[in-house]
Amino acid sequence: MPPSTCARSAPSSIARAVASSADGVGSVALVAGEPSGDLLAGRLLSGLRRHLPHTRFHGIGGPQMMAQGFESHWPIETMTVRGLFEIIPRYRELKGIQGALRDRLIAERPAVFIGADYPGFNLGLEAQLKDAGIPTMHYIGPQIWAWRGGRIKKIVRSVSHMLVVFPFEQAIYEKAGVPVTYVGHPLAEVIPLSPDTAAARRALGLPEDANVVTLMPGSRMGELKYNTVAFVGALKLLLQRDRSLRFVAPMAGEKQKQYFLELVAQAGLQDVPVQLLDGQSHTAICAADAVLVASGTASLEVALFKKPMVIAYKMMRASWEIMRHMGYQPWIGMPNILARDFLVPELLQHHASAEALADAMWQQLTDVPHRLKLVQRFTDMHHSLLRNSAEESAAAVMKVIEANQKR
Repeated sequence: MPPSTCARSAPSSIARAVASSADGVGSVALVAGEPSGDLLAGRLLSGLRRHLPHTRFHGIGGPQMMAQGFESHWPIETMTVRGLFEIIPRYRELKGIQGALRDRLIAERPAVFIGADYPGFNLGLEAQLKDAGIPTMHYIGPQIWAWRGGRIKKIVRSVSHMLVVFPFEQAIYEKAGVPVTYVGHPLAEVIPLSPDTAAARRALGLPEDANVVTLMPGSRMGELKYNTVAFVGALKLLLQRDRSLRFVAPMAGEKQKQYFLELVAQAGLQDVPVQLLDGQSHTAICAADAVLVASGTASLEVALFKKPMVIAYKMMRASWEIMRHMGYQPWIGMPNILARDFLVPELLQHHASAEALADAMWQQLTDVPHRLKLVQRFTDMHHSLLRNSAEESAAAVMKVIEANQKR
């Protein structure tokens, strides 16, 4: 994830010092299967690298991890898939990668294995490695508090130590008997407490007094497939209410950009003036008056930038029919889950029409008391998530390594 153009605030003090350097640790293995996991693991590696300068870090990861000297045996793009039915054509391929990596790691015996999110793949791998006597850690607890709570049994079998990024999760794992450490959320450190909207607009060539809407239909091809037309259709309707609106949309890569343009053209929406950006998601959020965002980590980013938003999501109909009956709470967006309140609208599946999205976005753009309320709630949320996650997570990993060395 690219650094923000906004000024950063200083992180909070470290709650506890990292254990002494463990010389002689030959290797540490990690797997991240998506960009969000790559961010988590990249921050973790930045902390570990200072204490294990001669250790080999390898497995599967992306650019954030490789910037820390990580060796990836498979491209992270190979792992990315979303949805219950979408994974079926890829199951054999992913299972083959899991088995090959398992055999490699059992033969090598790293000091610890760390799965960065991606629970469908990592929990199964962790179970096999733990059975083989290799300590296993999982960084960011699966959302068992939102759905599929039965996975806690698999977590108990698979994970030697859990690292969590939300404060309320610690009690859940303690109750289940899983050693756990709350390390804060890396995004709370990357994103400034006081965003500089004017600087972000200058960086994007936007007038400082513009009315800016940022569009974030998703970084995965499947998300673009289901979200793009309704999202851009909403922008067209918003223009009918305010011709001065400016639209920007960060694209995760050239492939996503071309697919976005193809979908827009097929829907006859190519006349909607959207400024497409190569990455720069944080700058795009920082520059916005309001954001139309697909549910996921991006919605938390928007909240940490203290921006009004509408959260929306569509997926394959068969996946939706199953998943909509599996949730434990009324919210799907992380800002609302953390607040335990509908701070911002959530429009899902057939409710996420262009007309409904435009109406909801117009309210976010024009309701000044609501905007002021959101700034305060999101600021409080930011403080609750702010830790030095690199050092906190590195400290927890070092303790697991040292405990295993003493066995």
